[in-house]
Amino acid sequence: MGTRPKSPDFVIFFAIIALLGMGVIMVYSSSAVSAYVNFNDSYYFLKRQLIWASLGIVAMLFAMNIDYHVWRNIARPVLGITLLLLILVLIPGFGKVVNGARRWLGFGSLYLQPSEVAKLSMVLFSAASLTINQEKITSFLKGLVPQLGMLLLIFGLILKEPDLGTALAIAGTVFVMLYAAGAKITHLGSLGLVGVAGIVVAILFEPYRLKRLIAFSNPWADPLDSGYHIIQSLYALGSGGLFGVGLGRSREKFLYLPEPHTDFIFAILGEELGFIGTITVLVLFFLFAWRGYKVAMAAPDIYGSMLAAGLTTMIIMQALMNIAVVTASMPVTGIPLPFISFGGSALIFTLAGVGILLNISRHVTMK
Repeated sequence: MGTRPKSPDFVIFFAIIALLGMGVIMVYSSSAVSAYVNFNDSYYFLKRQLIWASLGIVAMLFAMNIDYHVWRNIARPVLGITLLLLILVLIPGFGKVVNGARRWLGFGSLYLQPSEVAKLSMVLFSAASLTINQEKITSFLKGLVPQLGMLLLIFGLILKEPDLGTALAIAGTVFVMLYAAGAKITHLGSLGLVGVAGIVVAILFEPYRLKRLIAFSNPWADPLDSGYHIIQSLYALGSGGLFGVGLGRSREKFLYLPEPHTDFIFAILGEELGFIGTITVLVLFFLFAWRGYKVAMAAPDIYGSMLAAGLTTMIIMQALMNIAVVTASMPVTGIPLPFISFGGSALIFTLAGVGILLNISRHVTMK
């Protein structure tokens, strides 16, 4: 820590800026029709996305220039604030209900999604905790249970909103961090089986989740209701072909595909930019993952390694889940595509996480 920090990793920075640029373009292209119909302003979502992206870049640059060790000292207070926000959002009068889900806090046009804060704060907490308990990680009771207790609390609060997709993304990120810290495969495998059983119960006892699972297995059995999202998404991707129908020329965005600028923006991207466009996005995420995990392996201390692994996984996990939903590789979950989907708090906190990763990269030497 005595040496002067180097420049941040260029590959990570380039990949994120490229994804963010594509995101701004696709948010406008995919939302122009619905924005005009609902708000009489084709630029409604674009203007807001530009504001969120600007604030996110400021957050990224700020975090990039803060020594990452600072986050270790404030991880617990940050998680405590996150827990308070997750509880507040469930209280009528505080949390805003949209489409049957209570996920937002705020007033007017300014809203915060506590689950997005939870993604970042859980990574910060887990990295700090795993660093302290690194020698105990092979012990189930002393190493894993303290991590799982906090994870279950966060998972349960987010599931209550309900938001199974985000809860699963956080759980998957923590499991990868536990593996990176040296937890036994047998322990993680056993916990994974228990987790799968729990997810099955959560699906069976919630009618809309069961409906989505059935639609996933055969969306054409109910093409106008439960299978509608998946079918329209596949139509969009299939229509794109190799080079796409052209930027701005999507047909599915004309109110056929629900949430074209958020959860299903990758489908519109595939329709307009084709296979080439989708592969470009995948390559950019691959570059980010490659360099992110290299930073984790080359970090100067255990904390930096755990933090870099968690931040990289947090973003890649969410990207894989979103793309899997859009390509009908997993049941529909309301989870956005990082840097590309329209969003406020999601974009800001994700870019802040990238800033922390970039700061870690300033303390390592990589080829």
